[in-house]
Amino acid sequence: MANERLRTALLEKSMSPAELASAVEVDTKTVERWVNGRNPHRRHRYQVSALLGLDEGYLWPDALPREQVTKASASEILAVYPHRSEVPRDVWRRHFETAEEDIGVLVYAGLFLAEDRGLQTIIRKKASAGVRVRFLVGDPEDSHVSDRGEQERVGDAMAAKVRNALILYSPLRETAGVEFRMHRTVLYNSIYRSDESVLVNTHAYGFPAPHAPVWHFRKVAGGELAAIYLESFDNVWQTAVPLPPED
Repeated sequence: MANERLRTALLEKSMSPAELASAVEVDTKTVERWVNGRNPHRRHRYQVSALLGLDEGYLWPDALPREQVTKASASEILAVYPHRSEVPRDVWRRHFETAEEDIGVLVYAGLFLAEDRGLQTIIRKKASAGVRVRFLVGDPEDSHVSDRGEQERVGDAMAAKVRNALILYSPLRETAGVEFRMHRTVLYNSIYRSDESVLVNTHAYGFPAPHAPVWHFRKVAGGELAAIYLESFDNVWQTAVPLPPED
């Protein structure tokens, strides 16, 4: 059976089988066999995944034994913090400073980040250096935001937090290369991505975000944990709408 995921990825990158073959130093016929369904050796799977910017498990879902996927996924866990308030500020700083291609923030308000001018400065510098920066904030008029306020026992204060954060994000919103969108989704996790590294602030009923755990993942070839949250971010981004301009 042909590998339609690989074929589509090559088309989207405007890359021919011959060009891919040259990049990974194999014969063009070898790449054609991959497109027709043959699984490459692991070294080549890793090279192709890196070139196309896609997960190895996405391009070849049956290539890795599940036991190997489980082990690779476990190795993606860099740290676990019982509460977001216990994540050292240096971790946040390094997280955003090391980004070379992509920074993404998915929150309802992210007030702690909005209040941290130092982290905002880092993100603005990254945007000026060509890093893509995307912020997803909740619509304060959305029922999901009011529901979260009730769950965290703060009521209307949750929507007020969003509005306050939007004001504090003004320096970022005015920075070229920084995109803001507003989402109306259930926020199962707050996601802070930096290339293939991601800090995930889980949410638990009855607990405000600073009191909930944070998992730090970094994508590893063959692992699936980090990819879930990176893809989740992109899924929300596709449903969100550009933030209205400031008054």
